[in-house]
Amino acid sequence: MNRLTTGDYVVFICYFIIVAGYGLWVYFRKKTAEISTTEYFLAEGKLTWWAIGASLIASNISAEQFIGMSGSGFQMGLAIASYEWMSALTLIVVAVFFIPVYLKNKIFTMPQFLSQRYNDTVGLIMAVFWLLLYVVVNLTSILFLGALAINSISGLDLTTCMYFLAVFAIVITLGGMKVIGYTDVIQVGILVLGGLATTYLALDLVADHFGSSGVLQGFKLMTEHADSHFEMILHRDNPHYFDLPGLSVILGGLWIANLNYWGCNQYITQRALGADLKTARRGILFAAFLKLLMPLIVVLPGIAGYVLYQQGNFQQEMLADGSLNPDRAYPVLLNLLPPGLKGLSFAALTAAVVASLAGKANSIATIFTLDIYKRLSGRQVSERKMVHVGKWTVVVSMLVAVVIAPFLGIDKKGGFQYIQEYTGFVSPGIFAMFILGFFWKGTTSNAALFATIGGFALSVWLKFSPNWVSWSFLEPIGFAKLNASGQFEIPFLDRMSIVFVLCVIGMWGISLWDRHRGIQAKGLEVDRRMFGVDRGFAAGALLVCGILVALYMMFW
Repeated sequence: MNRLTTGDYVVFICYFIIVAGYGLWVYFRKKTAEISTTEYFLAEGKLTWWAIGASLIASNISAEQFIGMSGSGFQMGLAIASYEWMSALTLIVVAVFFIPVYLKNKIFTMPQFLSQRYNDTVGLIMAVFWLLLYVVVNLTSILFLGALAINSISGLDLTTCMYFLAVFAIVITLGGMKVIGYTDVIQVGILVLGGLATTYLALDLVADHFGSSGVLQGFKLMTEHADSHFEMILHRDNPHYFDLPGLSVILGGLWIANLNYWGCNQYITQRALGADLKTARRGILFAAFLKLLMPLIVVLPGIAGYVLYQQGNFQQEMLADGSLNPDRAYPVLLNLLPPGLKGLSFAALTAAVVASLAGKANSIATIFTLDIYKRLSGRQVSERKMVHVGKWTVVVSMLVAVVIAPFLGIDKKGGFQYIQEYTGFVSPGIFAMFILGFFWKGTTSNAALFATIGGFALSVWLKFSPNWVSWSFLEPIGFAKLNASGQFEIPFLDRMSIVFVLCVIGMWGISLWDRHRGIQAKGLEVDRRMFGVDRGFAAGALLVCGILVALYMMFW
């Protein structure tokens, strides 16, 4: 039944009042006071480690995880959890090697890093690029997919859902990063509680279908009736090998995707850039532990939906336009929840969407204000003026996203895997530009421009090259496989690895040529001692690694 009961609305309204009320309280309390740009955009010194960790997860988990990743769980199984579990390991790498470089060099935005490390041209180009990407792709996708998910659960009008989500996110964002950080703690709490409630229901339904009871029994029955859905490393004969090509998930392209996302992404790293190193690292480590939990919330329900579907359940509910749509698995399960509990899960989904919207909008405001408006204004701009510009940027960007989202065909372009693949067109070049900028002082601005433009061009060419080039010679080493059209295609994670290596080689050659021509590079302040960690962080990091090793050994 695609509607909410009175009990569901009571639970949801309580959640809304708590989160929105806190956001408005902080906003009006600060409205008349002078607030600096670092406090508004970064909450400098105001966020605790647990707020940073919660905010990282809240900004990351959205409709594409709840809906898209559950759909991928339905379709291909636990293997999709590598995106979450490998992220936990990636976060530790970012905490140890990336964050010290940012904080030591007083980096507040990613375009600022590029300007400081290379030149203003590179920084400005990437500022405009990220601004367009965040507004036209990310903000619109989160808004539309979130509204679509809420519409399928509540029966509310799609446009109404979009405006509601936009206004809710604006209320939180106008209070600045401090409000976002601390409301994200509430959001993550609700997200985890509501998500686990849905997982509990899904596992219990599986157990009940086979005449048993209990979630542990339900999990055991799932492994028995869908054993192929519990393989973390897919073999080459698996139909989903193109999405997750074997060992590439732990040795290849998934590292590039994750390191670029968690280490070179404004709206992610921004949470930690206003804190001291110890607090930032502890917050990121906390996020790593939360990442280990996410597949329980967003993948297991999808696998449960697959098992029940194979047993003859939800045959009509899983259809869209007459064909099976895996992305419907999560909404179908939510609609089976009892009153009250459905409201909690509805609040959890809304929390995930709103937190992501708020995080994106704040990053859009930060980049536009500090990297474009301040730089191009040509005069000294007061702190108050920049904060004012940042707030208006939030409102305008959200309005633009609401207006254009229905016309982009987002609902017809697939779920989680589509987003990952097409983000991968730019990830290898950007990551190469950052990683060489960090750790090789000889990298020049011309090399950075090559990585940005050349990396994208190489990705596009490799994507469509099977139309003109046969990659059959890569098939014996596992870097190519016959696709549905009978062409040897390179899986997108392997494409990312190839493009990254080519970008690094190209940047190395261009930098050496620039040095030969007398062009000097600007290095950052990097000291080996920056990368040392305290015992508490080291113990937590080892625990995360140990859990990951155990998980991959269990489900290899």
